[in-house]
Amino acid sequence: MTYIVNDACISCKYTDCVEVCPVDCFYEGENMLVIHPDECIDCGVCEPECPADAIRPDTEPDAEKWVEFNRKYAELWPVIITRKDPPPDAKEHEGEAGKLEKYFSESPGTGG
Repeated sequence: MTYIVNDACISCKYTDCVEVCPVDCFYEGENMLVIHPDECIDCGVCEPECPADAIRPDTEPDAEKWVEFNRKYAELWPVIITRKDPPPDAKEHEGEAGKLEKYFSESPGTGG
């Protein structure tokens, strides 16, 4: 099993999760994070840290597409290990539907 980040992270991009990850398997895009599924050790410490409830186990329905999504962008984006402030409008986007189609950016973040 592994954990994945789904579209609930888009435009929220809370980074509380990266500081608790013992293997540094989070990668940063311009407006979201992903977890490299081949690096995740299934410890689960990141899941409760996410205020947007965007980190889910890969055993949930519909998670398979997110495993591949996370793998793809983890190989393109820089690793992030340090907590950063969320976007100023993050709270406005929590729970919003359709964020993948509306806001997703393939651009990398700065990492760090």
